[in-house]
Amino acid sequence: MNTQENTPIIELKDIEVEFKTRAGSILHPKKVKAVNGVSLKLMPGRTIGIVGESGCGKSTTANVMCGLQQVTSGQVMFKGKDVTHRSAKDRMRIGRVVSVVFQDPATALNARMSVQDQLMDPLIVHKTGSPEERARRAYELIDMVGLPKSALNALPGQLSGGQRQRVAIARALSLKPDAIIADEPTSALDVSVRAQILNLLSDLKKELGLSMVFISHDIQTVRYVSDEIIVMNHGQIVEQGPARQVLYEPQDPYTQLLLAAAPSLLHPTAAECTPAV
Repeated sequence: MNTQENTPIIELKDIEVEFKTRAGSILHPKKVKAVNGVSLKLMPGRTIGIVGESGCGKSTTANVMCGLQQVTSGQVMFKGKDVTHRSAKDRMRIGRVVSVVFQDPATALNARMSVQDQLMDPLIVHKTGSPEERARRAYELIDMVGLPKSALNALPGQLSGGQRQRVAIARALSLKPDAIIADEPTSALDVSVRAQILNLLSDLKKELGLSMVFISHDIQTVRYVSDEIIVMNHGQIVEQGPARQVLYEPQDPYTQLLLAAAPSLLHPTAAECTPAV
């Protein structure tokens, strides 16, 4: 039995994240729990979909998983090691293994850097490969996400929204990570482009054996790529389980409410995609 296959890439144990608000006094500021008692495991080769309305804590949870947010309490494990109070070395190690695809590629990419330079930048930061090897990797990445080689010489502003998101995905793959955290990766795109990006992420997951955390407010979107679905509300997990179980046998009233807003899920046609279970 392969121990690595049974060790979560990331594990959160009863984490809480508190933020200070503008209410209250300087000495006694009012605090709000953005995340409250969340526990989950991201296993190798699996995809977790985290769904909920804006402000439910899903993006804060994702930021904890990729090292962008410290927890107030609880424990964060990375490949079996406690990284709750992570060092600079831990952050560098996590950055090589877990990459992030953000909501808006226009802000995630440097407007003044060519696509090729943006794809090579993580390799330079992590001192990976020779200049020739980095250039070769950029060619591999642009092909992997379905863009022509000519796109390497373009600036982000010369590309469409869908093309920029493909570049952002390629950049996230540059260090050959084990996992990708995709935070609302299709919400800034035209409806006609969203399915293309979802299909791309699904194909890459299968081809590269990636683990993935897919964050969305739209349960319609999450269903296409997830092995497991977590539903969050007011900073807490209200429902969690295999995708098919959550979609077709929901137990929590909030999950039922989300599904009621997506009636096609209740009576899928043969032509519709099935959950990734």
